[in-house]
Amino acid sequence: MSDSFKALVARKEETLSCSYETLTLDDLDAGDVTVAVDYSTLNFKDGLAITGAAPIAQKHPLVLGIDYSGTVTESAHANFAPGDRVVMNGYGASEYLHGGYAERARVSGEFLVKLPESISNAQAMAIGTAGYTAMLSVMGLQANGPAPGDGPILVTGAAGGVGTVAITLLADLGYEVVASTGRANESDFLMSLGATGILDRAELSERGKPLQKELWAGVVDCVGSHTLANAIAQTRYDGVVTACGLAQGADLPATVMPFILRNVRLQGVDSVQAPMARRLVAWERLAKELDINKLEALSFDLHFSEVLSRAPDILAGKIRGRAVVDLSR
Repeated sequence: MSDSFKALVARKEETLSCSYETLTLDDLDAGDVTVAVDYSTLNFKDGLAITGAAPIAQKHPLVLGIDYSGTVTESAHANFAPGDRVVMNGYGASEYLHGGYAERARVSGEFLVKLPESISNAQAMAIGTAGYTAMLSVMGLQANGPAPGDGPILVTGAAGGVGTVAITLLADLGYEVVASTGRANESDFLMSLGATGILDRAELSERGKPLQKELWAGVVDCVGSHTLANAIAQTRYDGVVTACGLAQGADLPATVMPFILRNVRLQGVDSVQAPMARRLVAWERLAKELDINKLEALSFDLHFSEVLSRAPDILAGKIRGRAVVDLSR
C-alpha cells in the first residue's frame, strides 16, 4: 500500500478553498480503524461544504466527504478486522473529522457499520447517506404513522438522493406515493420508481394558509421552508410528517394549527448522530427491502476528479438521484 494518497481538502484563510492534494496517513485523524476507501458520494451537504454556501467544515485543513465505503486494512477495534467491508455515514465527517473524499480514512470503529453481505461497496454508496436517511425517514413515518392503504404519502424534493430512495422504499412497502418535483422532465423516471402521481413543487413553495385541504396520510420532506409548512398544513388528521432536509431553506413559516386541530406529528430525522442501534436497523432493512435494480437506475458513477466541478450542480437541483464517487478514478 502506498504511503501517499489523493484527497479533496478544504482550507480556509480569508476565504474557503478546495483542491486535490496528496496526503499521508499521518495527515489523518487518530482512530483505531484504517480503511482503504473505494467509494464516496456527492450529497447536498457535500455541495454546501465544497462551495462554502454553508459553514459545514469546522476545522481546516479538512478532507471533505460526508460518507464512504471501503475495506478495513488495519484495526485495533474488537469489532473489525482487516478485510471487513464497512460504511461510514456522518458522525462529523466533513465537519470536524476527515471525511470520505480520500483514498484512505482512519476513524474510531465506534462510527463504522459492517456492511451486510448482500450490499457491495459500490451499492453502499449508491445508497449512501441519502439512502440511509431515506430509510430513517421511512422508519420515522412507520413508527407511529400511516400504514399502506391509509392514504397517499407525499415525498418532496423527489428527484434528489433522499427523495428517489424514499419513493422506491415506500412504493415497495405498498404505500401510494406522490412525488413533488420542479423537474417535469423527471416525471417518467419517478413513476418508474413507484410514484403514482406527480405534484409540481411550485404548488408548495410559496406561503400558504395555516390549514389547507387534507391530502396526505404522511410526508417525507427533504426541502424545508414553505414547502414543509404547506405539507404540514395539508396533512390529514393523525398524519406524520418527517423532516430531514433544507433544500429550500432552514426556516419553518408555519403555525401550530395542524398540530392542535389535526393531531399532526412532525418527526425530525437526523442521520449524522443517529444512535448505532438505529443505524444497524436501517442498513439491515436496506439490505432486505431496497430493490437493487431500482437502486442501479437511480444512481450514476462520478469520477473523483469531477467532484469539485459538479458540486454547484447538486445545489442547483441539476443532479438526479445518487452520484457515486469512484475514488480510483
